[in-house]
Amino acid sequence: MKLQQLRYIWEVAHHDLNVSATAQSLFTSQPGISKQIRLLEDELGVEVFSRSGKHLTRITPAGERIIATAGEILRKVESIKQISQEFSNERKGTLTLATTHTQARYALPPVISGFIERYPDVSLHMHQGTPVQICEMTVDGTADFAIATEALELFTDLVMMPCYRWNRCVIVPRGHPLTELPELTLDALADHPLVTYVFGFTGRSKLDEAFSHRGLAPKVVFTAADADVIKTYVRLGLGVGIVAHMALDPKTDQDLVTIDASKLFEPSITKIGIRKGTFLRGFMYDFIQAFAPHLTREIVDQALAAHTRQELEALFAGIELPLL
Repeated sequence: MKLQQLRYIWEVAHHDLNVSATAQSLFTSQPGISKQIRLLEDELGVEVFSRSGKHLTRITPAGERIIATAGEILRKVESIKQISQEFSNERKGTLTLATTHTQARYALPPVISGFIERYPDVSLHMHQGTPVQICEMTVDGTADFAIATEALELFTDLVMMPCYRWNRCVIVPRGHPLTELPELTLDALADHPLVTYVFGFTGRSKLDEAFSHRGLAPKVVFTAADADVIKTYVRLGLGVGIVAHMALDPKTDQDLVTIDASKLFEPSITKIGIRKGTFLRGFMYDFIQAFAPHLTREIVDQALAAHTRQELEALFAGIELPLL
């Protein structure tokens, strides 16, 4: 059994069983990958993949467990490489983030700009997706950190650390009836068509909880994962927009009226998730603290060493999170 063979079956499984695409991504030949997979299966005495002719059709039950173990081995190998890099060149390496559009567009730019200036030899990569996709990428080792507001608690393989609090604002075109109210209320919002985030994105659950608690059924006529898209459709008169306050740009959004909605909704908390057992290099600690200053190296190490969610919650119980 060779490490290369384990990498091949892992990569094929994560390229939708497309050996040709796997070969391109690994800069090798399709026949070479197929041969090595066959050799591994012959050695193990079980099939990792079912076939129809020359095409792989599905992962076998035995293959599911073998591939999962192969993933763990490959992550350990990567940790060994990172340990060696830490001691050979602590300012060179790779950092991969998985996050949502809102974080990538509004919260992360100054952090990333400062990080690249400080670590010019660190290659920084960013994947965007749904909160569930972000977490999955971090769990399977595609990304080092998951940064999101929703869904992180669903993944027990991730250590989740709170970074900051944020709330929402309502955006409408100038002259909209809501701008004439002495005070914005949930009842008033429920009287208008709403344009907001897709469920599962950017604190949407807190918004739904607020309306439900009041016994209101808001008319959400359009949803999107991107705050800029939401603002576009508000400008078209499709409805009243509800977005994260950080998503407002005072320069480009001067044509919209912003109404603070922080009294209507509970604040949401954006967190950073790290896969348990991850070896963190020095520049990774620095990135975390640049994004969330209270997450010092000592605090992060304590969080990674916590055995239960209760221990983790107790660690952050006395910390006042900044409000963006």
